[in-house]
Amino acid sequence: MRLDLRRITFFTGNMAAMTAFYRDVIGLEIVTDEPGWKDFAAGNCHISLHRGKPRIGARAPKIAFYAADIAAARAALVARGATTFGKVIAMGYFARCEATDPDGNAVSISSRP
Repeated sequence: MRLDLRRITFFTGNMAAMTAFYRDVIGLEIVTDEPGWKDFAAGNCHISLHRGKPRIGARAPKIAFYAADIAAARAALVARGATTFGKVIAMGYFARCEATDPDGNAVSISSRP
């Protein structure tokens, strides 16, 4: 049996700010827009926002976006209003830059293939 990653869902009490971040700052297209549910196309996997709280003890994963030029991607995100992206860190054969979304979930951009 093969399982393919289809969606990462964040539970949020701040739907407006989270929607603005993933739509306006990160630049993802909303493919489903329902009350309490937003689904964004993000390549082969979707990122979804669900109004409410996760089950007790659940922790959110870090979302990593790929970009060949991390410095240029960071500059574009900052120009769109991203305020939490740190400096670009060279890691040998790839670079990365870390941030958080409005709910404090970890987000990064990485040139790791």
